[in-house]
Amino acid sequence: MLILASASPRRLALLAQIGVTPDRVTGADIDETPRPHELPRDLALRLALAKAAAVAAEEAAGDAHVLAADTVVAAGRRALPKAATEAEARSCLTLLSGRRHRVHTSVVLRLPGGAERTRRVESIVAFARLTEAHIAAYLATGEWHGKAGGYAIQGHAAAFVRFLSGSHSNVVGLPLFETAQLLRGAGLLP
Repeated sequence: MLILASASPRRLALLAQIGVTPDRVTGADIDETPRPHELPRDLALRLALAKAAAVAAEEAAGDAHVLAADTVVAAGRRALPKAATEAEARSCLTLLSGRRHRVHTSVVLRLPGGAERTRRVESIVAFARLTEAHIAAYLATGEWHGKAGGYAIQGHAAAFVRFLSGSHSNVVGLPLFETAQLLRGAGLLP
């Protein structure tokens, strides 16, 4: 049995791309507040581990595999929020305009019995310089809501990306190559 510890429709759709349909999907209710001086890549790992543990405990998932992930967009050593307000999204887009940033995703597969296997993935994304009109038009789409760094690369924000190094699916929210490796290693993918 496989439980996806995520309420994200993007992660479910990404798993479907590699032929994986979880037996259950449930979100993890955890505090995602970064700790003082916590690096973005460490934050992504801590949150993915916490999501896997929380769902395993809630679901009494003794014989199940629990797959969890967390994505953090970083400008330098600063983790950007999952934009909850238009002001947060505007701030993120303004900061990312005309510069490179990193997208860190950690994927955790919690095995029956509690052992965990993890993968960390980093992609580099460079945005074109954005005008106020670009930002306003993007904010009007609403697709920024709840997205790390205030944008969704699989949507209208794809027009902002002038350079991408690494995994595109990582930037969307689930690095498929590394996820498939974890699932294959646990016998959950042929």
